[in-house]
Amino acid sequence: MKAMVFEEFGGPEVLHFEEVAAAKPAAGDVLVKVHSVSVNRTLDLVVRAGNYPVKIQMPHVLGVDPAGEVVEVGDGVDKLKAGDRVAVVSFMACRQCRQCLKGEEASCLASRHIGLHRWGGYAEYVAVPAANAFKLPVSVSYAQGTVITRHFPMAFNQLTSKADVKAGEWVLVMGATGALGNCCVQVAKMLGAKVIAGAGADERVELAKSYGADFAINYRKQDLAKEVMALTGDEGVDVVCENVSDPTLWPGAFNSLAINGRLVTAGAHGGGSVILDARRLYMRRLRIIGAAGTNLSDVNQALDAAAQGKVRAIINRTMPLCEAVEAHRIVEKEQILGKIILDPTQS
Repeated sequence: MKAMVFEEFGGPEVLHFEEVAAAKPAAGDVLVKVHSVSVNRTLDLVVRAGNYPVKIQMPHVLGVDPAGEVVEVGDGVDKLKAGDRVAVVSFMACRQCRQCLKGEEASCLASRHIGLHRWGGYAEYVAVPAANAFKLPVSVSYAQGTVITRHFPMAFNQLTSKADVKAGEWVLVMGATGALGNCCVQVAKMLGAKVIAGAGADERVELAKSYGADFAINYRKQDLAKEVMALTGDEGVDVVCENVSDPTLWPGAFNSLAINGRLVTAGAHGGGSVILDARRLYMRRLRIIGAAGTNLSDVNQALDAAAQGKVRAIINRTMPLCEAVEAHRIVEKEQILGKIILDPTQS
């Protein structure tokens, strides 16, 4: 089969489209003919560059969120069959620890990832655990399924499991037009919240409004906390989704919280180290909540919401898998809106 392989860390040019041994499903696995996989800034570009804190076994095939058709099932698999349309969730919880047994797979510290610890979906076929393959609703395309199962489960985890957003509450989403940010905007709106989108360019502010934000603020031009307070009658927001960790933006987001507010975070591509105003933290009774991973229930919520038209995938373009090098260059150099999808079935 054909796959996009790399044998050393570096720039996009280390990726090579070549023939590799055909994937085979082990016991408990399914073999998926890949129709769609996305280009992720962190779990593809950062991994390829050698800057991700997980040891990668070379040669390696990226691709954490493939979607496609099941063509073969391994021993012991009974919930899926050949011909099923599926999307794959990369987060492989151990299913044995206390957190997993409580149904809180997102908190599993022994988890592994498809596309990191084993070969991913930058290939014509990929073998994955059957437990990680979710049937796609008939109304959801492969490309949509890739995006829906990649980021929307995390958005549900942040806003429901972690922040417990209630209808009528105020939610500020930072990086609101990013891959996770746009999902948080849509899920918060679906939950009945009043949503303020924070973005770093005027065109992004307008885009955020197009998929549900009630208000939007350009935090590169405006005083974020001041604008938030004006919108909320000097109360502040109940929840901030802060998935950037940019030290220049963090204070504005943190200072936008109302008394007893919750800040939930699952990202650090903006730097990762920020200054925390501990006095404000305790005087305003605030909470900072870390969120990572995915609960299986969050995946089902995301797919159900997509099937009902309550959320939608934001896709920039689709390119053949053989053009992955160019796709990586585009994502690396440009602030694109929406996901780039790679399709191995395109010549």
